[in-house]
Amino acid sequence: MNDDEPVLLHTEGRVLHITLNRPRALNALTHSMVRHIDDALTGAAGDEAVVAIVIRGSGDRGLCAGGDIRSIYEDARAGRRASVDFWRDEYRLNARIARFPKPYVALMDGIVMGGGVGVSAHGGVRVVTERSRVAMPETAIGFVPDVGGTYLLSRAPGELGTHLALTGRAVGAADAVLCGLADHFVPSHGLAGLTEALSRCTTPDEVAEAVRRCATDAPEGELAGQREWIDDCYAADTVEEIIDRLTDSGLPAAKETVATLHTVSPTALKVTLAAVRRAKELSSLEAVLDQEFRVSCRAFAGPDLVEGVRARIVDKDRDPRWDPAALSGVTADDVARYFEPLGDQELGLSVS
Repeated sequence: MNDDEPVLLHTEGRVLHITLNRPRALNALTHSMVRHIDDALTGAAGDEAVVAIVIRGSGDRGLCAGGDIRSIYEDARAGRRASVDFWRDEYRLNARIARFPKPYVALMDGIVMGGGVGVSAHGGVRVVTERSRVAMPETAIGFVPDVGGTYLLSRAPGELGTHLALTGRAVGAADAVLCGLADHFVPSHGLAGLTEALSRCTTPDEVAEAVRRCATDAPEGELAGQREWIDDCYAADTVEEIIDRLTDSGLPAAKETVATLHTVSPTALKVTLAAVRRAKELSSLEAVLDQEFRVSCRAFAGPDLVEGVRARIVDKDRDPRWDPAALSGVTADDVARYFEPLGDQELGLSVS
């Protein structure tokens, strides 16, 4: 095993460990990393010596901060299409993880955002800690939640998923469990013991029992106590009405939310609301990933993704010039175009 590789594989007992190994980049995913993980899962699925998978991030900051956004930015600016190929393979990996036939244990310690959610929250056993910060923050860079994020968020209780999708807010352990993004809380100091216990497992049932023995109750979250205003405000049909309801509520937390929504891409807000609502009506993760691929391809061709990454990641001036600059400039036809079929370029997961 070469410790310089971006994905490390090693076996302990009958458990295959996958470690994302770009700690200086917060383990951001590249195309080669996606392929490496997919190959590892393909081999492990048919290997009787492997009883379970554990995925984690190297370093002490988090599992994965998402895809390599700077590479996507450079790709879009140069007029290339490598990012579309990356998403095609990444979304297929997300679907493979969700259908993986053996326990897939994701250690969601620290930062887990965007693509990091994609390689963890679709797994069968999802573990968060007191350090976990889980988010789909795409609207802040002029993009729309992907990697199956709209599938997960559309199935959160009430309108919590809509709130998280539009604002990009990061949540801690208890709220991640509440929203269906995680299953178990294990204190970070207990992860080593959990890993050791997993290494002794010889059956899927033993894996589940090892996690249950190490898990405990998460510290209290915030969203359960905010359900009333969130459910009321986000039940509105349009982004404009959601903002009006948040403003009229008079609550400090709602006022802060309005301030956040005013900083992100108007187009991304409207497309995200439509994506979450549409995802709720789709019957499978694969169908939602097909939808997300259409949306991602259209966002890649638009102006806001490049501008959002420039403002947040490249120049870091945090002053994006969105186009259109206001919600009123984004029409229903504009939004509908994001969901139009791609012809022979479709992802095609739901029919494969």
